[in-house]
Amino acid sequence: MVNDDAASLFALESLLTSATDLLNYELVTATSGHEALRKVLTHEFAVILLDVNMPGMDGFETAEAIHSHPRTSSVPIIFITAYFADEMHRLKAYQAGAADYLFTPVIPQVLQTKVAVFVDLTRKNLELRAKTDELSKLYQDLRVQRIQDLERINGELEQEVAERKLAEQRAHDLSIRDALTGLVNRRSLIQQLEHAVATCDRHQGECALLFLDLDRFKQVNDNLGHHIGDELLRQVAARLLSSVRVSDVVARLGGDEFVVLLEGKGAAANAARVARKISQAHARRFDIDNHAINTGTSIGIALYPQDADNAAALIRNADRAMYHAKQNQRGGIEFFREELNARETERALWTKELKDALENGEFSLAFLPRACVATGELRGIETQLAWRHPRHGLVDARQYVAEVPDRALLERVDDWTIGEACVQASQWRESAAELPALPVSVRLVSPGIGAPLAERILAHVRACKLPGDALELQLTEQMLAGRRDLDAVLHGLHERGVQLAVDDFGSAGPGLGLLRTLPFSALRIDASLVHALDEKGGQDMLAALVHLARALGLRVLAKGVHTSAQLAALHSLACDEYHGDFLSRVLPAAPMLAMLGQAARNNPIELHPAPSRANQSTPRKRGQSR
Repeated sequence: MVNDDAASLFALESLLTSATDLLNYELVTATSGHEALRKVLTHEFAVILLDVNMPGMDGFETAEAIHSHPRTSSVPIIFITAYFADEMHRLKAYQAGAADYLFTPVIPQVLQTKVAVFVDLTRKNLELRAKTDELSKLYQDLRVQRIQDLERINGELEQEVAERKLAEQRAHDLSIRDALTGLVNRRSLIQQLEHAVATCDRHQGECALLFLDLDRFKQVNDNLGHHIGDELLRQVAARLLSSVRVSDVVARLGGDEFVVLLEGKGAAANAARVARKISQAHARRFDIDNHAINTGTSIGIALYPQDADNAAALIRNADRAMYHAKQNQRGGIEFFREELNARETERALWTKELKDALENGEFSLAFLPRACVATGELRGIETQLAWRHPRHGLVDARQYVAEVPDRALLERVDDWTIGEACVQASQWRESAAELPALPVSVRLVSPGIGAPLAERILAHVRACKLPGDALELQLTEQMLAGRRDLDAVLHGLHERGVQLAVDDFGSAGPGLGLLRTLPFSALRIDASLVHALDEKGGQDMLAALVHLARALGLRVLAKGVHTSAQLAALHSLACDEYHGDFLSRVLPAAPMLAMLGQAARNNPIELHPAPSRANQSTPRKRGQSR
C-alpha cells in the first residue's frame, strides 16, 4: 500500500489490518514511489494499492516502473484516488496496467474483498508454481534416474566384460602359475620338462633339474605364523629368479619345494655352479616384519639323460637326491646316484614291513634296568622295542624305524609300545610279591609328540590304573626343536604325573632354552660322552653337564656304562643313575621280574652283564637293595 498522505495511509491500513490474520497475508506500506520500488525488489506481493497523486514520482510513473521490471511485471495494481470525476485519470491508470481503480472514501467490504481475491489468486498461483516446479523437478529426477540407470547398466555390463576377461586371464595364470609366488606351478613345469626331454631326445642334448627344499621352514611357520612363512616363500622365489638365467625355468611345486630346470648346452656342467649360487643366496638373512630369519636350502640334482629316461623319473630322482642332501647336512647339495634308488626302495620295504609287524604281532618288549650310581639300588626300568623280523630275525626295532618317513605309522608304533609297557608295569605292580614301584621308561620313535598321541598315552595309563609317575617318556633334542605347540602338550602330560626326560643330551647340540621352559625331570647323558671319560677333557665335559642339570633341578642318568672305571668316575661326578652293559644286558620280562623280586626281598641283585669287554671289570653281584 503506497500513499504519501499519512492519514489516508493510516485509514486504509486500519481497514486491511483486521483481515491480515484471517487471510494470512502481510501488509507492507510505503509513502513514496521510490520507496515502493525498493520494497517490490525485496518482497513478493499479491497486490499493490497505489495512490495516484504523490509528489515527485506519481502513481502512474510508479506503476510503469514496477511493471517494467521482469520480477514484478505481473503484480496486479489497484489505483486509489480521491478524484472521482477524472475519467482521464482512470483511463491513464488502466493504460499503466492497473487491475482496478477505486475512489475514496473506499467501501471497506469492497476493498477487503478485492484484496482477498488477489491474495487468494496469488496463493493459488504460488501453489501452482510450486507444483509445476515439483513436477519439473520430479521429471528431472526421473530423467536423471533413467540416465543413471542406463549408465549403471552400461557400467555393469562393462564391468562384467572386464571381470570375465580378468577371470579368463586369472584362470590361465592359475593353470601355469603359483598363486603365492608367481612362479611356474607343478602342472606347467611338467609340461615344460616333458618338452625339454623331447628336445634333448631329438637333438641329443641334455638338461638338469635342481630340486630345492627350504631348511627349517616348518619352524618359521610354527613359531612366527603362516603370514611370515608366506612372505619368506615370496622372497625365496625372488632370490631364486635372481640366481638363474632368464631362460631357466623356476617353479614352485608346493609347500617349501622349488624346482629349477636348466636347458641348453652345458646344462649338466653348470648345474653345480647354479646350485652353489642359489645356496649362497639363501644363506643370507631374510628380514620380514622385524624378524631376522636364517634358513638355507637342501638341493638335489638329477641330469637327463644320465639319471632318468623320462620327465617323471627325472623329478623323482632329483627329489631323492634332495632328501639325502637334507639328511647329510643343512644347505647341502647332492647329485643323484643309482644307489639312492636302492635306499629309497629299502625305505619303502621297511615301511611295508613295519605295517605288517603291527598287524602280525611281531613286536615285543625287552627291559633294561637302571640303578643308582652311589648305592646300586634299582631306580627304573628302560624298555626296548624288539622286532622279530621276517628277514633279519630278532632285532632292535629302533635301528630300522629311522628309515621310515611315515610319521603316522611311527606314532602307531609308539602307541603300541606305551600300551604294552603300561600293561607290563601294571602286571608287575599287581604281583603277589611286594615289588618296588619303579617307573617304566619309553623312548618314542616318532619325530614328535602331538596332542593326539599325548591323549593315547594318558588313555593307556588310565586303562591300566597306573599313577602318572609310573611312566617316563624319553624325548630327544631333535624332537623338541622348533615345536611351538609342544609346550602345552608336555605341560599337560606333566600335570598328570607323567615323567619327562631329555634323551641323548649332548649328541645334537645343547637345548638349554628347552630345559628351562619345559617340565623335564631328568637329563640323560649320551653314551658317547660316557665313553669319552678316559679321553682328555672328557670328565670336564660331563662334570659341566652334571652341574647344568643340578642348576635346573634335574636328575642325571648316564647311558651305556661298560666298565667299573666309568662307574667310579660317574660316582665322583655325583651322577644320579646309570644303565649299560656293566649293570645288565637287555632282559625279557621274566628275568626282569626276578630282579625286581630280589630287590623287594633286600637280597643282592643278580646282575646280568653283557659279555666281557676288554679292560672291563665285571663282578657278578653288585650293590645291596634298600
